[in-house]
Amino acid sequence: MQNQDSPLIFIVEDNSIYNKFIASHLRSNKFERIESFLSGEDCLKNLYKKPDIVIQDYLLNGISGIDVLKTTRKTNPSTEFIFLSGQDNLSIAVNTIKNGAFDYVVKDRFALKKLIDNIDKIMKQRNTKSENQNHVKGITLFFIALALLILSIVSLAVFFPKAFPF
Repeated sequence: MQNQDSPLIFIVEDNSIYNKFIASHLRSNKFERIESFLSGEDCLKNLYKKPDIVIQDYLLNGISGIDVLKTTRKTNPSTEFIFLSGQDNLSIAVNTIKNGAFDYVVKDRFALKKLIDNIDKIMKQRNTKSENQNHVKGITLFFIALALLILSIVSLAVFFPKAFPF
């Protein structure tokens, strides 16, 4: 990914070695804008930076991963969350998704590949949404211009009826 296209990714993982490992893996996959935090509280203190994606553990020391998600969504509703957890529990995974997480990834040998795949999916969805919004704006502007043209012609016809024999 290009630097200007690279999402701002927060990593919230209280295991400092695994935190650095995730950051290193993301950087090796061309994601350059990465900030790491060892607690949910530290992450929340930095929400003013408006992360695009938060990759976080479900079980954190102090505030829980779900609480980080809920608090973040109040100020940054477009931030996507990927939970990366050692908890291989379906009810926990379902709970994170119900609370608005993009995905729940279990820490296994495929976890880092799944993270990259999820980040790519998030960015593709954002690009598609942006393209659709631009398309709608273009169509709206076209019809506004068409309406103004029609109004101009009608106005000319009203003020100069001899020039427009209907």
